[in-house]
Amino acid sequence: MEQTKELILSWWWNLGIVGAGFIVGVFVDVVIFRQLKRLAVKTEWPGDELIWSALAKKMPFWGLLVGFAISIPFMPISPKLAVGISRATYVVLILSVTWVLAKLAADLIELSSQSGSGTVSTTIFKVLAKIGVWGIGIAVLLHHLGVSIAPVLTAFGVGGLAVALALQDTLSNLFAGIQIILAKQVKVGDYIKIDELNEGFVTDINWRNTTIRALSNNQIVIPNSKLASTIAVNYNMPEKVLSVIVQVGVAYDSDLEKVERAAIETAADVMQNVPGGVAEHQPFIRYHTLADSSINFSVILRAKEFTDQYLIRHEFIKRLIKRFNEENIQIPFPQRVVHYAETNTVFNTEIDTKKSKNYSSNNFSR
Repeated sequence: MEQTKELILSWWWNLGIVGAGFIVGVFVDVVIFRQLKRLAVKTEWPGDELIWSALAKKMPFWGLLVGFAISIPFMPISPKLAVGISRATYVVLILSVTWVLAKLAADLIELSSQSGSGTVSTTIFKVLAKIGVWGIGIAVLLHHLGVSIAPVLTAFGVGGLAVALALQDTLSNLFAGIQIILAKQVKVGDYIKIDELNEGFVTDINWRNTTIRALSNNQIVIPNSKLASTIAVNYNMPEKVLSVIVQVGVAYDSDLEKVERAAIETAADVMQNVPGGVAEHQPFIRYHTLADSSINFSVILRAKEFTDQYLIRHEFIKRLIKRFNEENIQIPFPQRVVHYAETNTVFNTEIDTKKSKNYSSNNFSR
């Protein structure tokens, strides 16, 4: 009877320890973390809000596991079973903490990129962060289970050499992606041009390839090794603002001073009133070619970013044609005047007449 009471008391004692751990976890989550969240809202760095949000609602579960682990030595069970349950409890605890920290590390990298601090928001960095956190978590787990890490690292080293030889192309793309990111010559959000068929906005740089979204909304996938070794034009570097050059031609009898004034005033109006135009830019023109039917010149405008140039060019052409019509400035059609001698025409006509007569007489004789 006494043994039964002691056994029941022991289980109630262990249940109390587990319950106490759970209550402490709830207290930390509801009271302490709530206050920390309120303080985090007042700070300028949004990362602290992300941290408390990631840890929220996890503390009761972790408190329950810790309380259970503390109570195991006091449970009326065999030592061998107690060791097994204890190890299983710590495995669950370590894996859950590692999972939360890995996700938090990836989210912080994403947040860092959005804040414009210089870190590029790419899948490759988030994947590497998760691998690093999981590697540390597994090392801690193995150490807790009594497994020596040194032989494991040696085995990974030998196996890693074989894997590296088998995955040369994959590793080449991986290191090329890291090189692209660290060089900061191509970043997510940049508009780049590889060749005449491949250009668009960079949407991601992962461990294998770079993804580009074309203006047609199609997706272009380029291996990192190819992007790192090719010649690419980045329209966002060193700045997003770029020149917009429009080619125009006027008739030879045009007043070029009048043409220049009309073109510059129209371009200035476009810069001021069309979205995407650089208001502080002073447009200018440059005559450059005496063509077959026109005097050609370039009008230089400015756009805030690559896609703005289409609307700017569209509006400028519309307004320039209207202004030229008002000023009676002619934009000629392509034409070519051909001069020929009249005597040659008469001579050729006489030859053709003689050939016709000879042909008729031959037919008659037959």
